[in-house]
Amino acid sequence: MTDFTTIGKPVAFLDAAEKTTGHGKYTDDLSLPGMLVGKILHSPHPHARIRRIDASRARALPGVGAVVTGPDAPTTYGILPIGHDEHALALDKVRYVGDNVACVAAVDEATAEKALELIVVDYELLPAWFDPEDSMKAESDFIHQNRAHNIEKEYHHVFGDPDRAFAEADYVAEARYMANEVTHAAMEPHSTLAAFDIDPHTGKPGRLTVWSSTQVPYYLQHKLSLVLDLPMSQIRVIKPLVGGGFGGKSEVIPLEIIAAIAARAAAAPVKITYTREEVFWAAATC
Repeated sequence: MTDFTTIGKPVAFLDAAEKTTGHGKYTDDLSLPGMLVGKILHSPHPHARIRRIDASRARALPGVGAVVTGPDAPTTYGILPIGHDEHALALDKVRYVGDNVACVAAVDEATAEKALELIVVDYELLPAWFDPEDSMKAESDFIHQNRAHNIEKEYHHVFGDPDRAFAEADYVAEARYMANEVTHAAMEPHSTLAAFDIDPHTGKPGRLTVWSSTQVPYYLQHKLSLVLDLPMSQIRVIKPLVGGGFGGKSEVIPLEIIAAIAARAAAAPVKITYTREEVFWAAATC
């Protein structure tokens, strides 16, 4: 019998030593010279029109490198081509509690938090929809104006003859089921560090590098290209160790794009790490 060198032998995980000794680097462990801390202003309302955002006092606060809002990234994106209706930062209105309204990049977390408090947002409250059946009966104030009756998309799959099957069935059971949303609750919250190569002569941003706790680096590269209007060849996405994902990091999360938007505006590296509360807000599709 052949004595194999690998088959049937115990093999250690390639990253086992890094993880068990604490030497492994996750996104929030990373830093760059001149790096700013990003913090996001979230909507307190489930559905409201944004009349005005006044960030003048936040921008004037010492230590603030940039404040970005929806107009800084107006291009939509999404998980599926049919559902490209997401904005990294709310453009015309907010659509859920926790929706992203503005981002501050500052020298430290305390300054960024203070700047968030100085941003004034004028909201016009709109009817909110909490029950899917009631939502589909809506005649106005749709979540997305181009989605009549709040219906994102429809699928109709018919196999065989359902009417005949029900008619011939000995027993038909009907019930209403409610399935609550869940969050993946990975130990590592979502985190992203974005940095542009700055041209020393013009001061303009060039090539973008993003480190993110993502399960889909190539998908993230594509969406960054779409929203930032950059060729994919000018964007590099690096995936450090991921502290748990389970699918919760297999789509583009708003902070991944927002960090890049803020880094471009500030002409400096920007890192954003969600709090646990923000993770729950961002996992709205889970």
